[in-house]
Amino acid sequence: MSAVFEPTPAAQARPSSRSGVEIRRLDAPFGAEVLGLDLGQPLPEETFRAIHRAHLEHHVLVFRDMHITPQQQVDFSRRFGPLQIHVLHQFQLPGHPEVLVISNVIENGKPIGLGDAGHYWHSDISYKEKPSLGSLLHAQELPAEGGDTLFADQHQAYDALPDELKRAIAGLKAEHSYLKKYEELRARSPWRPPLSQEQIEQVRPVVHPVVRTHPETGRKALFVSEHFTTRIVGWPEDESRDLLQRLFEHSTQERFVYRHVWQPHDMVFWDNRSVVHLATGCPAHLRRRLYRTTIEGDAPF
Repeated sequence: MSAVFEPTPAAQARPSSRSGVEIRRLDAPFGAEVLGLDLGQPLPEETFRAIHRAHLEHHVLVFRDMHITPQQQVDFSRRFGPLQIHVLHQFQLPGHPEVLVISNVIENGKPIGLGDAGHYWHSDISYKEKPSLGSLLHAQELPAEGGDTLFADQHQAYDALPDELKRAIAGLKAEHSYLKKYEELRARSPWRPPLSQEQIEQVRPVVHPVVRTHPETGRKALFVSEHFTTRIVGWPEDESRDLLQRLFEHSTQERFVYRHVWQPHDMVFWDNRSVVHLATGCPAHLRRRLYRTTIEGDAPF
């Protein structure tokens, strides 16, 4: 599907201002490693600003060998904004409602986490009025094979559109719904519990621009995904379906993709305003467990 990209040599690492942190670009269309950082310690404001700038520039940041607690992950995440609580409260980490457990592990006959998260390309929480600014995923247990995560740069995808298609989608809006694929996933996995009426009320469909403007950088990006985008508002069903399928296929081409091969204790922080992502899956008998926190963003424009 996508080539596996290796980090650039350490000699190419560069300091980010006087913060002591080094940002090393990945040998990929985008993304960077953050070096020389201990998120278990209080983070000086200058260091935080350097990370913030790097996140905007690279879209995906990889923090290696992060031996931090769930509370430390929550505290770091919260510096970027309020945290969002996932509608599947069944998979909250006990004592930490802000942490969603992503796992294929089943204990005592019950799943401990969301085992099929990321089955389709998507941007986290795009089905809310205020979609996610970014997500942080911290590896706890990794399988011996598989389990990679793909990220696709939606700024590059937008920039590469033919001019006539850019004009055609300018100003269009699309509906996003958490329920779009839910029953399909429920039918084939144990990780999708039936939703209560209260949960359904929390995920009513919303409408967002097909092309959004990043609120911090001003760059335009496609903002549709096969997982959550249901239709183009105001378009006939067949034309809406055809246009969305064309955008889905265009936006996830290999040339826009970074494949993250997880290492023990990696924590990956991506910008949901800039990228969509996909889990590649792993053999069912191999344990995989990660902790996710999600930062609330702004209403897209």
